[in-house]
Amino acid sequence: MDLLADGGRVPAAFFAAGSSSFADFLASHRPDLLPGRRLDLQPGMTIDAPHGTTIVAVTHVNGVIIAGDRRATMGNVIAQRDIEKVFQADEYSAVGIAGTAGIAVELVRLFQVELEHYEKIEGTTLSLDGKANRLSLLIRNNLGMAMQGLAVVPLFAGYDHDAPDVAKAGRIFSYDVTGGRYEEHSFHSVGSGSVFARGALKKLYRDDFDEPDAALATIHALYDAADDDSATGGPDLTRRIYPVVASVTADGFRRLPDTEVEELTQRVVDERMTSPGGPNAPLRGGENR
Repeated sequence: MDLLADGGRVPAAFFAAGSSSFADFLASHRPDLLPGRRLDLQPGMTIDAPHGTTIVAVTHVNGVIIAGDRRATMGNVIAQRDIEKVFQADEYSAVGIAGTAGIAVELVRLFQVELEHYEKIEGTTLSLDGKANRLSLLIRNNLGMAMQGLAVVPLFAGYDHDAPDVAKAGRIFSYDVTGGRYEEHSFHSVGSGSVFARGALKKLYRDDFDEPDAALATIHALYDAADDDSATGGPDLTRRIYPVVASVTADGFRRLPDTEVEELTQRVVDERMTSPGGPNAPLRGGENR
């Protein structure tokens, strides 16, 4: 907010009791700074902006893995080869973005501040369900932009300290453009390559996945998505551009180091040299056919 608007003094709004929602505070005092109101679009007007895909998430016995490819497209053009689509939301959650890249990044930043603001005002953190609900409201506020082609469809994942079963503490939430929130189980994906990524995960997923297994499965899924969807970027070994992979466990958020992701990616690429379709699912007696 502009601190010079009142002779250089901090506006009175900063001292008034209000909601623990930073988004509500912003809507009341500077609505023009909200992601959904940054552009002055006229009815029927559309913008050809960079879009990001694809995001996948997989639960494992210690938490959840979320990963995203690095490509952003604008029509039939590659707008960016190394965009990052997976972000830390707070200490125990992460969010991946698909859709209009610029609006999505602003929405993620607002979501990060929203969670931090709540913690500072209330003196405690939101539950994982509460975080998922707050993200739903932010998406709903972007509905006007979505109707004009600037949609944002994130994938939210986190570790739930209140889960009765530690092995199921990793949780995944998906959304639609109206802000509808849906809890997914075991794995999920969003973006233009999601149908191919989800198909791969159906064959690969196991209930006893540990973190390395889940990370490897997400890279296989993104590879399959890139194999069939032109908007999803595959691993670029020449430029050393690999997926962004993050893990959320009881120890908090951790982005896997580039060296670790490079090693996993190289393993997938090497396997695909002899088996282009990827690993087979076990069919009988734990054997592959």
